[in-house]
Amino acid sequence: MANALILHGKPQKDTYYNPALPSASNSNWLPWLQHELLLLDIPTQTPEMFNAWQPDYRIWSDELERHDLTPDTLLVGHSMGAGFIVQWLSEHPDVRVGHVFLVAPSLGDRFTPDSPLEYPLLGGFFDFEIDNALMERTRSLTLFHSDNDRARVGASVEYIRSALPDLEYREFHNYGHFRGKRDMADDTFPELLAAITAKLEQTT
Repeated sequence: MANALILHGKPQKDTYYNPALPSASNSNWLPWLQHELLLLDIPTQTPEMFNAWQPDYRIWSDELERHDLTPDTLLVGHSMGAGFIVQWLSEHPDVRVGHVFLVAPSLGDRFTPDSPLEYPLLGGFFDFEIDNALMERTRSLTLFHSDNDRARVGASVEYIRSALPDLEYREFHNYGHFRGKRDMADDTFPELLAAITAKLEQTT
């Protein structure tokens, strides 16, 4: 049976500590997608990364590895969560997973040294090279990018696409950083759900 993991990105520090706002794993379209996948009888988790405002690769890796990762596992990552998936899979060549979906993947300030993140990343986050054979260990890899996302994401997308030229690339118009109703119509993402269900139908 397939299962799914949905990984959030890096919130701002003031957002992370704001009691009036949901946690990162409960923000934007993530809880909506989790519910939709549960309705498809796919066990789905949205892990919450501790101190996500200053990501530590060791913490994120430990949290991911608490969950079952099988050749049928769906992986969905948003922003830094998507970049983390690329790094973790690159550094674990013995692991095979199912369909992978990267939404607005960010690799931190690796390609934008003139505009560094407010807080440095920890634990070797994004200190890696993409494994060019990564796609051979997935059922498929799809990348979602908006034409008006920030330059940091655009540079990350170009790097990922150059390293993995066979991935499926989908560009959206004016979807910003895919932050739910802040950038899109609301806190749903029907295009992503449709892409997931289409891939699942191809492999059944």
